[in-house]
Amino acid sequence: MATPDLLITALTSDLDPAGLMPARQQMALSLGWHIVLACFGVALPAMIFWMHWRGVRRGDDTALLLAHRWAKVSAVLFAIGVVSGTALAFQMGLLWPGLMGTYGDVVGLSFAFEGLAFFLEAIFLGIYLYGWGRIDPRRHLWFVLPIAITGVVGTYCILTVNAWMNAPVGFDLVNGEVTNIDPWAVLFNPNAFWQFLHMWVAAYMVAGFSVAAVYAVGLLKGRRDRYHRLGFLVPFGFASVSAVLQPVVGHLLGSRLAETQPAKLAAFELATETDSGASPLRIGGVLIDGVVRYSIDIPYLGSLFARNSFTKPVQGLDTIPVEDQPPINMTHLAFQSMVGIGTLLALAVVIFWVARWRGHDLLERRLFLRFVSITGVLAVVALEAGWIATEVGRQPWIVYGIMRTPEAAGNNSGLWWLLGITTVVYALMTVGATIVIRSMARRWRAGEQDLPSPYGPRVETLASSEKPS
Repeated sequence: MATPDLLITALTSDLDPAGLMPARQQMALSLGWHIVLACFGVALPAMIFWMHWRGVRRGDDTALLLAHRWAKVSAVLFAIGVVSGTALAFQMGLLWPGLMGTYGDVVGLSFAFEGLAFFLEAIFLGIYLYGWGRIDPRRHLWFVLPIAITGVVGTYCILTVNAWMNAPVGFDLVNGEVTNIDPWAVLFNPNAFWQFLHMWVAAYMVAGFSVAAVYAVGLLKGRRDRYHRLGFLVPFGFASVSAVLQPVVGHLLGSRLAETQPAKLAAFELATETDSGASPLRIGGVLIDGVVRYSIDIPYLGSLFARNSFTKPVQGLDTIPVEDQPPINMTHLAFQSMVGIGTLLALAVVIFWVARWRGHDLLERRLFLRFVSITGVLAVVALEAGWIATEVGRQPWIVYGIMRTPEAAGNNSGLWWLLGITTVVYALMTVGATIVIRSMARRWRAGEQDLPSPYGPRVETLASSEKPS
């Protein structure tokens, strides 16, 4: 059985528009880069709120200091996120004129609400940062909530568009014309809720593990003060809850694929044929010349995880026309990478908290701290792998079952220049943000409490004479 096994094969047809390949690469770069920043925009305000609340409620100066410093880091990440987010807003029409020209009225309301949420988030972030040392601490605390809420609302609105691409609703297609448009149906698409929930939990994993990893490195370097322990435990706690919940949320989302996107599910499970009974769970493996090789098959579990049944089989690729199949190996391996890393992180947090409950402090174990120091990277890899599985697994459709991806692209071969410029800009922003944040950390370790910033007030020292990172 021939399969569209390599993504490049599906993208080099002479019949495809000249703008298709650069549009794909540009979108992959922009989304892959921006989604990491979006995770911090969604999850970090909640962590700041918790730490600020702890500081106000308990009179904990260390917690207040952490909240203040995390807010400053959040501002840096938000600033560079503005650039990538704005670029994405323009790219949809530039890269995919066929999509936006046809369905812009259907998804336009979601984009509009996302833009509104973004501006409100920026306003309240500015108020919160400016309010340190100027507003009563108990009142100041509540300015974090609008930041957290608008970040979540904006993310939900964008994900409704992606959910719509996976399961289109809110319009009728009559003789090739889009009619009876209902943008509210896009915003309240049932599939959007589950996809958003999956991403929301993932955001807490990325932000939580990344922040905890910073303090794990500090602990490894011998900074064993309360500042580092508290700076580790709070974000690690958020990440722990998320890591344990994520397999459940992922299962609930994935169980809908049998009805909404059977080709994607078949690629996830590497199901080449529809079994007469329960399908096995395939761990690893690749499809070579239509034959699955190098996999470990566990009977029944494929049907249990994908169909919530020990008897219902996963619909195989043999029932799906070749031209409607996604790049199978890439989709399968990306999906399994996401699941494998997620399982590893969930296992690690369970071990940590069980050991802590039994009186064993793993923060004194260097091996555990070394592992935690890479969990942020692992969470980002799982996030990117999950989005690759989602987006590549939907191919060859940009709007599933209705519009193929080549139909959405234009003939502008000059988009390669845009891709090159974007790559350089994103690389410079990555280097710049890294330099700024490392400089902030270095000055904090040296004992500086108030880092001057343009047009900002000077803030009085918030905490003790500890020298945290």
